[in-house]
Amino acid sequence: MKKLTLIAAILLFASTAKAQTDTTKSKSATDSLMQSLSATDKAEPVIATFKATRLIFTQTTETVKKKELNFLVIHRFGDIGGSAGGGKTLWGLDNSSDIYIGFEYGLTDNLNVGFGRSKFEQLLELQLKYYLLHQTTDNSVPVAISVVGKTGFKPYHVETNVFDDYTNRFSYFAQAIIARKFSPSLSILVAPSFVRTNLPYPFLAGNEQNFAAISAAGRFKFSKRMGIVLDYFHPFSNFRNNSVNHRFYDGVGVGLEIETGGHVFTINFSNPQAISEINYMSDTVSKWGKGQYRLGFTISRMFDFNKKHKSSY
Repeated sequence: MKKLTLIAAILLFASTAKAQTDTTKSKSATDSLMQSLSATDKAEPVIATFKATRLIFTQTTETVKKKELNFLVIHRFGDIGGSAGGGKTLWGLDNSSDIYIGFEYGLTDNLNVGFGRSKFEQLLELQLKYYLLHQTTDNSVPVAISVVGKTGFKPYHVETNVFDDYTNRFSYFAQAIIARKFSPSLSILVAPSFVRTNLPYPFLAGNEQNFAAISAAGRFKFSKRMGIVLDYFHPFSNFRNNSVNHRFYDGVGVGLEIETGGHVFTINFSNPQAISEINYMSDTVSKWGKGQYRLGFTISRMFDFNKKHKSSY
């Protein structure tokens, strides 16, 4: 930090000296100094920490801009290996463990509302996301922070009388996403999370209504439009960590992200079956070592409904 301060001071001194040398009768040395100071102190927000609002299963700090709509299609196929995979299912391509279709709309540049539906547990979810803090180019704000709040609702279930109380159909999710863009190529995030299910899923004795979790993810850009993405999460749950008959595992994913103008396309391999945070943090029972990982993809398509943007083209 001292080195940065010293460099800034040297640049300030040099720019001030040049301004004083080039001064004219209509411009005083004091005016030049003030302009130099204001130029040096100006901090710009870091843009495009990530290219999309999601990586593999973790959300990023990015939000949809005002009056823009992000249309999301996310798909997870079946197990590639293990007893449920192999050639008989075309290595999982015959099956789908989860399909998610959702929308994210920018109420402002920093505030989004979202809605989506998952095949897994037929979950409907409503989301609010707010870009709380922007990283700046001068490192006066070293990280970006977004917060997410989500309500999930399960309208159907094959098991009879599971939802004897209507409120048991609701689940809740809260997350703070803390990210930093270290260079034009590398961005990393961590995201502490909280999950509450009024009727804990899966429906097993000892399962907690509430538990915390942590996610970590990153993106390494190796060309103008392509990058490698990594994703991981771990639930802090006594039930999940100590269960014997129903084994749970952390989620791990690796993928390739491709930007194509208005689309961001991610193809990936991961072990969680579910797509929504409420579901995959609660019930990931697939293990990489057993061949229980799957091919998946995410398509993000942006639509701009801001007339000012269109009139400028």
